[in-house]
Amino acid sequence: MVIGITGSSGAGKSTACEILEQKYHFKIITADEIAKELSKKGTPYLSEIVAKFGNDILLENGELNRRKLADMIYQNEEKRKQLNECTLKYIKKEIEEKVKAIKKVEELEKADCSNSISMEIDKNLKKLIAIDAPLLFEAGLDKICDTTIAIVSADRNKQIQRMMERDNIDKAHATARLNAQHSNEFYMSKCQYTITNDEKKEDMEIQLEQILQKH
Repeated sequence: MVIGITGSSGAGKSTACEILEQKYHFKIITADEIAKELSKKGTPYLSEIVAKFGNDILLENGELNRRKLADMIYQNEEKRKQLNECTLKYIKKEIEEKVKAIKKVEELEKADCSNSISMEIDKNLKKLIAIDAPLLFEAGLDKICDTTIAIVSADRNKQIQRMMERDNIDKAHATARLNAQHSNEFYMSKCQYTITNDEKKEDMEIQLEQILQKH
């Protein structure tokens, strides 16, 4: 089972994935982490970004200046579109390959178990994968998901506060970034399920459990 987790910054996608990983043993694939790996010095992805935005987005050591690039794209919609066009093709390919690799490894592990009379076989074994991707639908990754979940926060101030603490940015920058992203309604209309993350982590656990019971 592959679940797509999406939503805007600070909504709580990471918390949902943490619950899925710790409580239900999901394999987590995080689009932001993959983007960081793909944009390291010397990679084709970074070369393409530099070609579009110039050497000014690089640090002195040749690595990507993420803060500068983020400020640039959240202030300019056209540049944000250019970055997304560049990013999505790399992200999609990498995530699809990771999903295939996880499935292949688990199939081999299951085969090994079935060939060993000393091992107890879990007949209900499922390949559980969660994809954490803000641009899940833009990348077309929803097509490889069995179900999709929107993580939303009705309390905008809480969401901005989370972004400030996580990214070490001020309120103005956090607000600008959030304003540049889709509304809650976008994610809710696209996804099969919605989880509201405004209170305790335990509330999210309950909502996730209710969704998983349906699958």
